[in-house]
This record gives sequence, structure tokens and C-alpha cells, in this order.
Amino acid sequence: MSGDLEALLRVTSDTYRGDGQLDVALGTYDGAVGRLVLAVTARGLVACSYEDEHVVFERVSNQVGSLIGTDARRLDPVRRELDAYFSGRLRAFSTRVDLTLATPFARTVLQKTMAVPYGTTTTMGRIGELIGRPRALRAVGNALGANPVCVIVPCHRVVRDDGEPGDYAGGPTAKRHLLTVERRGA
Repeated sequence: MSGDLEALLRVTSDTYRGDGQLDVALGTYDGAVGRLVLAVTARGLVACSYEDEHVVFERVSNQVGSLIGTDARRLDPVRRELDAYFSGRLRAFSTRVDLTLATPFARTVLQKTMAVPYGTTTTMGRIGELIGRPRALRAVGNALGANPVCVIVPCHRVVRDDGEPGDYAGGPTAKRHLLTVERRGA
């Protein structure tokens, strides 16, 4: 865990009694596509984000819960799955996903995205068709760009209609890496 995250969590640690009743367990994962900020609620993984730790902390504390701290028992299963995924040993995550941080429209888009099989891609146009909004390419793109649970909710599997990879929250190198990992494992 980075010093920045430790400082953020120190703010809430004064109120945490260690009784296991954290609203959110927050931590980081350093992997093949850089640092991901993880946040786990009782409902599931609410964030797996490329965003800065401060941004994720603020979003989570404002929208999910204010009692935030570290809890390896809740974070380590996600980290193990990410390790297995990046090494090509895992094709489907069992981690439950909590899309609380997504708008209702984005939830609809991301739920369709979760159905895109490992090792394959689809297009924004196809996602638009599946949700009954075939001309809403910009809205679909915005929903994918705001995905709060990157990698686990595989927005990297959605490419532009011309077949080019398109934008990705982690950047083009990260998106190409994720697609390559899956092509090798497919």
C-alpha cells in the first residue's frame, strides 16, 4: 500500500474499532497494467480503478460509506484473482461486482459488457444494440470510460466499430496488454 493511501486511511482509522464492520476495504494492486485501486464492500468489488487513490477514496466515501480502512481478508482474494488472470491461469473472475458507483445507464452497459466472453471482443455499436440504443455510441463510450471496476468488468473487450482498440481508462498500452493476455489464454 502506498504512503498516500495510508495517509487517507489514517483519517478514518480513528473511528474504526477493528470489529470487522468496515463499510469499505480499500487498497491497491500493482500489476502488469500498473496500479489499480481496489475497494470492496459487503456486496462486492465496487472499484478496480486506474484513477488516483484520492479520487477513488472520495467517490467511495461520498457514495458508498464513510468507514473505510484496509482489510486483507477482503482485498487479498481479488488480488489473487488478478494475479491468476494476468498469468493466464484465470479466464473468469468469481469476485462479486458491486456497480454502485455506476449510473443506471452505465450499469446496463456494463452488465452487457460482462457477458462478452474471455478472449473475444465486441463493438460499442453491438453493445448499443443489445441495450436497445443502437445510435447511442457516445453514451455507450462514456459509460465504458467511467467503468468503476476495470479489468473485472471487461470494458477492454469493447473496441471501436472500425476494429481499432479505442480509448481505455488505463491507456492504450494497458488495453492492448489485456487483449493480448486473453488472446494467449483463449
